Amino acid sequence: MRSMFDQQLKTLNEEMLYMGGLCEDTIQQTIEALMSGDVKKAHALNNMMSQLTQQERSIENICLKLLMQQQPVARDLRTISSSLKMVTDMERIGIQACEIAEIIAAGNVVRATDKVDFQELSNEVSHMVQMAMMAYDKKDMNLADEVIKYDDVVDKLFCDIREDLIKQLKDDTNDAECFIDMLMIDKYFERIGDHAVNIASWVKFSITGEIQIVE
Repeated sequence: MRSMFDQQLKTLNEEMLYMGGLCEDTIQQTIEALMSGDVKKAHALNNMMSQLTQQERSIENICLKLLMQQQPVARDLRTISSSLKMVTDMERIGIQACEIAEIIAAGNVVRATDKVDFQELSNEVSHMVQMAMMAYDKKDMNLADEVIKYDDVVDKLFCDIREDLIKQLKDDTNDAECFIDMLMIDKYFERIGDHAVNIASWVKFSITGEIQIVE
């Protein structure tokens, strides 16, 4: 009976890592579309969002079956319950990326990179998500803590870009729509970083039973 349970936990872990990979790919394609103004690539992200949604449902089904059929306790229960929480954050990462893609598809992004440089912020956010998934894979408390602390770096970049865009908007009100789009992209990247922090926090919970979530 235990060997079957362990196999199901292994399957859960594999599915979680696969979804994490989808998140990383979605962010990377979003960054590439943003930097190039590639509308076609932006539209293609809708398909990746569908994959993320399907994967979330698959993982939820695995978790619910484990909870109902196996009645796990202690660390096994924390592993399953934290997985249920993490997939929500992973799906929301996909949603935020697709929100950026919608702005790109609207056609204002060609001018975006002339007004503000999103390269550093987007790269740092992508790095946070990668670290969070690595912390999950390795069950690494130190790496999870590093992700949580790294949020300060992303928050500063977010604030710097926001202040720059607001200043430019005051000086050039004729292009207000574009500046508002850029402010939204800035916020979406910041939110992706928050979800990476949540994933890292759930990793810690799965190990220690203690949790602190970003609202």
